[in-house]
Amino acid sequence: MTQEQTQAPSAASSGASATERFRSDKKAGASADPERVDLLAREVVGAVHDTIRRHKVTYDEYNALKSWLISVGEDGEWPLFLDVWIEHVVEEVATEHREGNKGTIEGPYYVPDSPDQGARGSLPMRDGETGTPLVWTGKVTSTDGSPLAGAKVEVWHADNDGLYSQFAPDIPEWNLRASFTTDENGDFEITTIRPAPYQIPTDGSCGKLIAAAGWHAWRPAHIHVKASAPGHELLTAQLYFPGDEHNDDDIASAVKPELMLDPQDAGEHQTISYDFVLDPETKAA
Repeated sequence: MTQEQTQAPSAASSGASATERFRSDKKAGASADPERVDLLAREVVGAVHDTIRRHKVTYDEYNALKSWLISVGEDGEWPLFLDVWIEHVVEEVATEHREGNKGTIEGPYYVPDSPDQGARGSLPMRDGETGTPLVWTGKVTSTDGSPLAGAKVEVWHADNDGLYSQFAPDIPEWNLRASFTTDENGDFEITTIRPAPYQIPTDGSCGKLIAAAGWHAWRPAHIHVKASAPGHELLTAQLYFPGDEHNDDDIASAVKPELMLDPQDAGEHQTISYDFVLDPETKAA
């Protein structure tokens, strides 16, 4: 299939896809300790009360908030809202004990069970996929330095139009999505294209918040990855490119210095090298 300009999905369609994907994932059935629910709910509601008192919130402002919250639900944009503005703090707290690589948010566009390409291969692409070709070499090790053979490296990212397969129309199912399995030395090599920056959908309720607050909607170019191995903690990360104008003001607040790549020109393509160090599960807090 040849790449053509694909229409960006609406906020409603993107939200519906993200919601359906979340509900099909095992996380949707997760439960929490009732005592923790009581504690967290009381503190979150209490923080809202404090904000109202501190800033003397009016009924007009309260009703505007209520209307917006209703719209977020009607537009199916809760996954987008939570992943963009909340998840980065949850990730920070959940992984602060780790000694290995830093991670960051998963975001709303992960799809499990992408096709495995072995230790060396390419992400599936359309004929004529636009974007600078990129070859990534890396190694997966444990925190003691031992290589992790058979580790799984899942990779997905947006295309040159900033769109994700399975969340935008007319893109092949597994376009720019694949898994790789490290060799006996823990090594892998991945061929793909350099992704483009993009704006999160702005035609729905989240876009209204962005406009009302005078924010921007841009995410810097990034490659999503999950690295895992038996007996080790799952690492979820995004890798970024130097020089992107939104590295310092990412709408999702997900950029970390440790996740910055160092692309090198190699003729008609670029190369990157980035390794993963995974924490054994026994180190979890």
